[in-house]
Amino acid sequence: MTLPMTTLEAFAAIPLAAVCCDQTFGKDEARVIREQLLGRTAYQEMEPYAFGLLISGLLKRFREESWQGLIASAAPLLSPEQQEMAFALACQLIHCDRIVAPQEQEFLAALAQQLQFTTDRAEQIFEVCDLLNRDFVNNQST
Repeated sequence: MTLPMTTLEAFAAIPLAAVCCDQTFGKDEARVIREQLLGRTAYQEMEPYAFGLLISGLLKRFREESWQGLIASAAPLLSPEQQEMAFALACQLIHCDRIVAPQEQEFLAALAQQLQFTTDRAEQIFEVCDLLNRDFVNNQST
């Protein structure tokens, strides 16, 4: 049986599940998730070793529970504001490799449902992330 998550773990679990849902955890994704989490006060104050343990523990849970189990454990622990931020961060991380794979689309749809977002709100957040990363996609196609 897995131990309950803290809010700190729950918030980090959502974007981590996003980058792992397609069974890859690329260099760009690892760099962006690290930057994004360490830019937030709660994680910024962590010792590097403690941050590494947090991510390692979440990766272990991911392997044991899959992304579905990870988000099911994490989502209820977050406030509505934290849920929106975590969803936006997940969208951003999924876009960082310039490709949104079918597994990633499935992940975002399931996450939006788990967070009880309206379809309009989830699409709005996804579209903003798409716009922010559009120049990366265009650079890839030229």
